[in-house]
Amino acid sequence: MTRFPADFAELLSARGRRVLAGGEPGLNGSLGREPFVAIDGLFDPKLVREVPALLEHGFGPRMCEMNAPAPPSRASQLAHGEVLPKTGRMMTTPFDGVGDAALGHDDTGLAQMLRSPAYLALVQVLSGRPVRGPEAIQVLCYRPGDYAGPHTDHQPEDADVRAGYTDVHLTFCTGGVKRQLLVFERDAHLSQVASLSRSGALTAYRLPFWHYTTPLEGTAASRRWLVLGSFVDAGAPRAVSL
Repeated sequence: MTRFPADFAELLSARGRRVLAGGEPGLNGSLGREPFVAIDGLFDPKLVREVPALLEHGFGPRMCEMNAPAPPSRASQLAHGEVLPKTGRMMTTPFDGVGDAALGHDDTGLAQMLRSPAYLALVQVLSGRPVRGPEAIQVLCYRPGDYAGPHTDHQPEDADVRAGYTDVHLTFCTGGVKRQLLVFERDAHLSQVASLSRSGALTAYRLPFWHYTTPLEGTAASRRWLVLGSFVDAGAPRAVSL
């Protein structure tokens, strides 16, 4: 595969097309019942195997490191008074203002595929509500040891997302990836865990809620590629990008 298919539906497996058509009732509107959904088997496994190399070819040379370290461990003024901002380390496409959002010059066809009607339709099946987008597209890459620290993704300063929004992550792993986990809240405790290391998985988030991503475990050359699409509620005002 030298380019992504123009139509997102062409990337789907038989199960993916069934979900797209609303044929798995348990998934219809699932983000209205839970803030996080993880689904395997939506994509053609042959195409999934080819995606990491395509992303590396198209975006690898232009990725930059996002690096936000934790504050000093003795920064708090009171015992148990620590305040932790969002921390993390990963590679990301730069926001260079060229082409489609964060992708810059995209010769892989990724943006075209993600702006095809089938992608939005699948997100609406999972959302159970009308949404528009993707309002933003981003490619990220986790290397061994890369992670995202605890955060909520609440953005109260932006009118279009302050009441909540939807992120969709498509995961594509190279060989050698062993484990990466998402830890997320239930009943105000970070008590739920889901695997993020299954290539070809789709994970969807109704934000904001507390969550974090554990450090990627794997061989030195292993990579977890992440294609992120952000969607806002159809009735939300148009404002700055996510």
